[in-house]
Amino acid sequence: MRKSSETSDQSQRLPVCAVLLAGGRGTRFWPRSRTRTPKQLLNIVGRETMLLQTVARLKTLVPSRNIWVVTNTDQAAPVRRELRRVPASHILAEPVGRNTAAAIGLAAIHLAHEHGDALMAVLPADAYIRDVAQYRRLVRGALGLARTPGNIVVLGVPPTRPETGYGYIEWGAAVNGPRGITAYSVRRFTEKPTLRQARKYVASGKYFWNAGMFLWRVSTFLENLQRFLPATHDALRELAKAVGTRKYAGALRRVYPGLENISVDYAVMEPATRVEGKSRVFVVPAKIRWSDIGSWAAVYELLATKFGENVSAGRSMSLDASGNYFWSSKKFVAAIGVRDLVFVETADAVLLCARERSQDVGRIVKWLERSKTKDLL
Repeated sequence: MRKSSETSDQSQRLPVCAVLLAGGRGTRFWPRSRTRTPKQLLNIVGRETMLLQTVARLKTLVPSRNIWVVTNTDQAAPVRRELRRVPASHILAEPVGRNTAAAIGLAAIHLAHEHGDALMAVLPADAYIRDVAQYRRLVRGALGLARTPGNIVVLGVPPTRPETGYGYIEWGAAVNGPRGITAYSVRRFTEKPTLRQARKYVASGKYFWNAGMFLWRVSTFLENLQRFLPATHDALRELAKAVGTRKYAGALRRVYPGLENISVDYAVMEPATRVEGKSRVFVVPAKIRWSDIGSWAAVYELLATKFGENVSAGRSMSLDASGNYFWSSKKFVAAIGVRDLVFVETADAVLLCARERSQDVGRIVKWLERSKTKDLL
């Protein structure tokens, strides 16, 4: 990993790179989501896949040659086919999943090899953002704040409900943000609180949801990784010596399984806010109409324009039915007298569940795994 000078002149010339985390399986979107066609490679909302929508949002922010994707060996080839303008060498395949700290670290050593240092926007590949213009404005401003060595920046989504499945960011004093954006110092991160805690956080008005959108310099991230997760940092430093050589594939298979299996939130973000002295962690409020689209129910909520509306991705007719979501690529769906259901049909499987139980679809996938029903996975 090459060291870059910290002069202000060089800092201004830092390339801007995006790292898309695309290794998830999206089990709650079964039966459409499978091992080789996970959520990010599906057109869950709209005509394009979630991955292509994510890349499209980066237009004017990051050139295609500076986009990187961290995925897994099963999905690497489909991702390369999907992103033909992104260099094939920028699709990084983890041999095994080791959570987000390792995935971001893997991307960081490749960026360091290619650029020495760079501005790094780490983004999920499967989120939905309706207000794209505002998103781009905020990312530009956040990149400006992240340009200062040592600064860690996260986009925070204003919460709309006491959700227990998200992390929360407590904000503190206001700071002067570049490009006219609002930013605050971060007091602490809290991962997936209890319902009672989440209700208090939302009522206080002092918290944002952590949507997993981070911005920093590559050097800043690696320095924090060395400080808070030294074993993983040292292993990645050894792996970095093989980047760009014929030894890389073998070194990756040898080194990567031994990395700590921990999220970047627990590994870096939480301890970074506990460091004594002036805070170097900042949150930029992001009112961008964001959704992680974590279930079929979330898809329905995004697409329904009025209460009780039936939403269908294909041809359908409803009689005395309301609040339903239908997905069938080829067959006509006729619904009579049913309420608040999810119906998803593929060539080899049908999902039928109460809309309020759509979070439990992942349990079906676990059952299929235990049953070794590989043809449905």
